Amino acid sequence: MKRIGMLTSGGDCQALNAAMRGVVKTLYASGEEVEIYGFLDGYRGLIYSKFRMLTGKDFSGILTKGGTMLGTSRTPFKTINDPDENGLNKVEAMKQNYYKLQLDCLVILGGNGTHKTANLLREQGLNIVTLPKTIDNDLWGTDMTFGFQSAVNIATDAIDCIHTTAASHGRVFIVEVMGHKVGWLTLNAGMAGGADIILLPEIPYDIDKVIEKIEERDKRGSRFTIIAVAEGAISKEDAALSKKEYKKKMEKYPYPSVSYEVAAAIQKKTGREVRVTVPGHMQRGGSPCPYDRVFASRLGAEAGRLILEGQYGFMVGYKNREIVKVPLEDVAGKLKMVEPGATIVQEAKLLGISFGD
Repeated sequence: MKRIGMLTSGGDCQALNAAMRGVVKTLYASGEEVEIYGFLDGYRGLIYSKFRMLTGKDFSGILTKGGTMLGTSRTPFKTINDPDENGLNKVEAMKQNYYKLQLDCLVILGGNGTHKTANLLREQGLNIVTLPKTIDNDLWGTDMTFGFQSAVNIATDAIDCIHTTAASHGRVFIVEVMGHKVGWLTLNAGMAGGADIILLPEIPYDIDKVIEKIEERDKRGSRFTIIAVAEGAISKEDAALSKKEYKKKMEKYPYPSVSYEVAAAIQKKTGREVRVTVPGHMQRGGSPCPYDRVFASRLGAEAGRLILEGQYGFMVGYKNREIVKVPLEDVAGKLKMVEPGATIVQEAKLLGISFGD
């Protein structure tokens, strides 16, 4: 008998259900007797012992469903060692609930912050296997995360839709794409959607360079410009500030987001009409695309194999087109950034895309 706990933590995304299904179907197919305990609302469920027993029926028909059937929440790693409002030691509570249920392994699906806590639990002696979930594709140790391709599809659709109205009215349109710290989603959606300018957190922009690109297009007879902006994009001036100076500036920030700041600067300097579109949480929603269904299922199957073989302390990742196992200690606390000199950035520049640098 194997007793397996499962939880999904952090932001939701497409293919969480598909990944969990892949784990469980693999375990069931092995012929070994298995009990599955699903913890509700992420680490909160593990902390406060909120769970439910899951059967094969729970994993039927969920391959195409977005979101997570277990619910999720954000439990910041920076406060994980702080007692809760009632003085409860959260880490000790998670350990006690793990041992109380006599779990053989805890399967955790999540992104960067989730993996920090997962690695902490591994260090505390728990058997952990993780799966890389995030629309940002920013997890170290894997070339791809599930949820990313589905989000790229949605963000690309938004840019596609903007093209026709931008061309009709001869306007500058900004599409704000999710990504506070890392720009993989904006970069891929921007290239797929034919954006003329892409602004990323990793490549601070010069607004004059952005305007230069718009004016260059005007001279060539292009009536419109599409700008894909990551929500964490930053100007060169702001990037040069200290953390303290930047925080002070943001306390009096007059714009809803950086896209509106870029729009205001363009309008002021050029007189051009600029419109901002923010797809927002639509990028996390809906059914997983076929790629993510297959990819999440593969990751889940490999996680199931690791559990059956008693191989714990790994994230199941994807490197060089192969499913691999990556030690959790190599993953936790690291972000996979878009390097300014990356080949994909250089290729985008060859296509005439400006990054405002």
